[in-house]
Amino acid sequence: MPYFRSYDDAELHHRVLGTDGSGLPPLVCLAGGPGRDAAYLGDLGGLARRRQLVVPDGRGTGSSPAAADPSRYAFPRLAEDLEALRAHLGLERFALLAHDAGAATAQAYAAAYPDRLTRLVLVCPGSRLQGELPGDAREIFESRSDEEWWPQASAAVRRLAETSDMEEVRDLLLRAAPLAYGRWDEAQRAHAAAEGAQLGPVPRAGFWQGVDEQARQALLAGLRRVTCPVLVVTGGRDAVTGVRAGELVAGSFPDGRARTLPEAGHYPWVDAPDLFGRVVEEFLHAA
Repeated sequence: MPYFRSYDDAELHHRVLGTDGSGLPPLVCLAGGPGRDAAYLGDLGGLARRRQLVVPDGRGTGSSPAAADPSRYAFPRLAEDLEALRAHLGLERFALLAHDAGAATAQAYAAAYPDRLTRLVLVCPGSRLQGELPGDAREIFESRSDEEWWPQASAAVRRLAETSDMEEVRDLLLRAAPLAYGRWDEAQRAHAAAEGAQLGPVPRAGFWQGVDEQARQALLAGLRRVTCPVLVVTGGRDAVTGVRAGELVAGSFPDGRARTLPEAGHYPWVDAPDLFGRVVEEFLHAA
């Protein structure tokens, strides 16, 4: 299995999906969660059929070992793991895609290494770094109250705000899962069923640690120096992070733009794989 050594000599794992026979440069892809096994990304709705995907396992997830120092789970340190992966792959510059909380790691990387990126795709990010928590995700959730799964999901959402017990959290996440998808069909149910086993409580707890207001403002200032094009993909039915958060993230970059996929939720490659793949590829190929 492919491994690379990071800045502290930790040996971390990454997967390679697809073939490089396309002649296209690889796309590095970061998982979210935070602290979720990158297996949930799958092949990103068939993107691996178009180009090679390089998917690292964050510390303490997948086949990467736990961190000896808990501070190394914080997303700015995970950005340094990404820089080590870039050097290992021998890429002078590269395109990066990140989903959900992985978008925070991607933004930290972009701020620290703005000249390393050719293109940046952020999929359904939150806007915690931007200092705003828009309410439209809740509005999207409430707008779907006529769907059969809604009463159980609503109760689970309320309980999630009250508990930190990881076993209960896993059960509640499955009950609340339909709100994360554009529809609740077989593919969505299968994808959601894997989430509980994919979550790492320690990496999850350490992801946001140590990022104070001064660090947040410095990171945002760094984003203004990112010159590569940035695409933020949001789902019109995403009741997890909503649409407005993605617009705020896109506005943090000089060349940022947002694109909403109306029928997709928080996992657009599951809900609308063909459209998602087309939007991402058109952006990566654009002059």
